[in-house]
Amino acid sequence: MRRRTRSTSVAVGGATLALVLAACAPGTGTDEGPEPADAEVSTDISGAGDVTLTVWDQEVRGGQDKQMSQLNAAFEEEYPNVTIDRVSQSFDDLNTTLRLALTDEDAPDVVQANNGRATMGAFVEAGQLVPLDDYAEAYGWADRYSPSVLQYSTYSEDASVFGEGNLYGLPQTGEVVGVFYSKSKLDDLGLEVPADWAAFDEALTAAHDAGETPMLLGNIEQWPAIHVFGPAQGSAVPADQIVDLGLGNEGASWETPENVEAAATVQGWAESGYFNDGVNGTDYDAAWQSLASGDGVFLIGGSWLAADLTDAMGDDVGFFVPATADGTAATTGGTGLPFTVTSAAEDPDVAAAYIDFITSDDAMQVLADTGNLPVNRTAELAPDSGALADVFAEFGEVTENGELLPYLDYATPTFGDTIGQSLQDLLDGRVTPEEFTEALEADYADFVASDG
Repeated sequence: MRRRTRSTSVAVGGATLALVLAACAPGTGTDEGPEPADAEVSTDISGAGDVTLTVWDQEVRGGQDKQMSQLNAAFEEEYPNVTIDRVSQSFDDLNTTLRLALTDEDAPDVVQANNGRATMGAFVEAGQLVPLDDYAEAYGWADRYSPSVLQYSTYSEDASVFGEGNLYGLPQTGEVVGVFYSKSKLDDLGLEVPADWAAFDEALTAAHDAGETPMLLGNIEQWPAIHVFGPAQGSAVPADQIVDLGLGNEGASWETPENVEAAATVQGWAESGYFNDGVNGTDYDAAWQSLASGDGVFLIGGSWLAADLTDAMGDDVGFFVPATADGTAATTGGTGLPFTVTSAAEDPDVAAAYIDFITSDDAMQVLADTGNLPVNRTAELAPDSGALADVFAEFGEVTENGELLPYLDYATPTFGDTIGQSLQDLLDGRVTPEEFTEALEADYADFVASDG
């Protein structure tokens, strides 16, 4: 693999995908990918006979569950010959059970698979997911999705390259990580919404001095702290370096002063008492529910929490992304988990038609109506007010004028565990910022040295 900056990463990934789609009419295959099992794919599934489509998803929270329930019902109404057997479980449970399930003879037909190398990459390498390039051509997915979005569901056939090659899934939602806050708490403290990271630090200090819990975090699952560190890293580290690190591409390093600075910032928040007590023993959902109960001022989290927080807090909840020193916004984000077709699917045409249906332009309206952030038609569907309006606006600002940075656990097959444990150690003061970056560098450097 070669070093790529953020801008060339998008351009190269998009160009490669465009060539694949242009050269790959249904049934022709690709130069890099395998020949499809059937001569042609079909987008007409009304004559497929009675089919039960087993779908595994992790859309369990309020707004997430609502949109899936509505879309599944609409799909069954459109295609009465298809019955959807939906299995919905938490993100953590899905990650735990999916790997074994895909090896079973009764594996599900459609699954949501985390984009990263440890999940989607591993499934691609094992031949457990169907390349969807023929369906992308048939349904016109390249017209619906931008190359910068599709690259996060794209792998080479052997999964050694992330961001180039064959398309393996489609996401429904966009995601952006920022800061949720209680408007009434800020008013009581006499504070404005922080415009940048310096102002955010000042607000944390003011909240602490006033006896409030400045920031809530539930990190017993380890991955939530990645969403705290990622935005802090985006404020200190050049975006092209974070992209290389996040996608597991060679040419960058964790052992830089800027990465150490980001680690020191997060550890400093913990040492200053800015988090709730016992963050590493606190459940993720319990943390955001504490914000809803009035027990804290800020919570760094993903846009997927907006619907539930709005249901609980009404107009009292807001959302913002602090600007970096140069005035731009750089934060973690991307897409929701893509829906993929497994190699065990009894009728891939039906599975692909389902994915097309739940990611269509009409589906984006359903997503917006149920409090989710649609990955397409985002600006057009933005609500007029409330936290969701903030989320839509910040997603647009980051994607159009800032830097939307990859989730760091994408990087290597083991990086989720490495950074998760290392962040727990950092928050508890068991390692220094330098030792933290050394641990991450060891995992990243070993992976890129092996060529993936």
